[in-house]
Amino acid sequence: MAAADQPRPIVVADAEALAHAAAERVMARITANPGRIAICLTGGSSPKKLYELLGSDAYCAKIPWDRVHWFIGDERFVPSTDPLNNMAIARATFLDRSAPSGHIHPIPTTAESPDRSAEAYARELHVFYGAELLDPERPLFDMVLMGAGPDGHTASLFPGYPAIEETQRWVVGVPKANVAPFVPRVSLTLPALASCREMLFEIAGHDKQPILTRLFNGETLPAVRARSNGETVWLVDQAALPEGIRGGR
Repeated sequence: MAAADQPRPIVVADAEALAHAAAERVMARITANPGRIAICLTGGSSPKKLYELLGSDAYCAKIPWDRVHWFIGDERFVPSTDPLNNMAIARATFLDRSAPSGHIHPIPTTAESPDRSAEAYARELHVFYGAELLDPERPLFDMVLMGAGPDGHTASLFPGYPAIEETQRWVVGVPKANVAPFVPRVSLTLPALASCREMLFEIAGHDKQPILTRLFNGETLPAVRARSNGETVWLVDQAALPEGIRGGR
C-alpha cells in the first residue's frame, strides 16, 4: 500500500474523548443532510460509549429521529434476544428510547441460514436505496461506523475469507468467524460499506496497539481495505496509538 493510502489517525486523549469526538462527527453528518438520513452502526464493544452519548439528553434532543434510519454493518447469526446480537445492544443502549420502530433496520437472524439472512437484508437495502446498483454519486449511507478486530477484520469481513473479495453483492453470509464469538455472521460487503459520505473508525485501548501497528505499517488487511467513496476517518485514543505513528488533525 502506498504511504498516502495508509490511515492517518486523529488522536484523542482517551476512550471518553473518542466517544465525544465520534458523537460530534455523527451529529455533523446528520445536520448536513436536510432530508432522509441513513446511519450504519457497528457492533462489538468499541461503540458502546458513543451509543450511550447519543442516547443522553445532550444529544438525543438534537437528533431529528423522524428523519434518521439506523442500519447495522454486520450481525452475529443469533436470535435478536441473544446478548451477542449487535443491533440488540444498540437498541437497548439508545435506539428503542427514541427511534421510530420503522426506522430501525436490523439484520434478520430468523432465516434458515446466514446466506438467506444476507439476501433478506440486501432486499431491504435495495428498497431503501431505490435501486439494486450503487451509484457512486448517490451514497447509500450518510455515515458508516466501523471498528477493527485483533486480526484486522472489520464488520465481519475476515482476512483471507472469500467475502472480502465480493464485488457485486451488498450483503453476504459468513459461515464461520475468525475470532470469538465463534458464531456465523452476516456482513455488508466492502462496496456497500464504501457507499457512504463518511466512514468512521473508532479504536480505543492498549490491546488495539498490535493490530494498529500492522494496519498503519501497510498490511492490506480488511480494516484498511474498507474505505469510503467519500471521507474515511480514523479516531484513535492515546492508549491504542502505536509507537512512531503520528496523528493527523
